[in-house]
Amino acid sequence: QVQLVESGGGLVHPGGFLRLSCAVSGRSFNNYRMGWFRQAPGKEREFVAAMTSSGSTLCADSVKGRFTVSRDNAKSTVYLQMNSLKPEDTAVYFCAARVPLRINYEYWGQGTQVTVSS
Repeated sequence: QVQLVESGGGLVHPGGFLRLSCAVSGRSFNNYRMGWFRQAPGKEREFVAAMTSSGSTLCADSVKGRFTVSRDNAKSTVYLQMNSLKPEDTAVYFCAARVPLRINYEYWGQGTQVTVSS
C-alpha cells in the first residue's frame, strides 16, 4: 500500500523559510504526479503546487514566486521549498499522489503543521 509521510513543518517568523519533505513508499513513485495541498483552520483544502512524473510543475497564484516543488526519484521524495513566508501561509500541509490517467489524488499523507507568526 502506498504511504506518504510529510515532515519539515514548524514555527517560522514572517519572511522566513521552510522546506517540507514527503517520503513515499510504494512501487511506482516515479510515475506519480505529486502534489502539495494545505488547509487552514475553518477553510477548505486548497492546491499549492505539484510536479508531474515528467518534471512539469504547477503552482497556485498565491504562492507563485515563493514556493518551489521538486522531487528526487532516487529517494522517492518530493519537496516543497517555501520562502518569504506570510502569516496567511499558516496551515496544515499535505502531500498527495495521483496515479496516471486519474483526476483525483488518491493517496494522502497525514500532514505537517506550518505556522507563520511573529
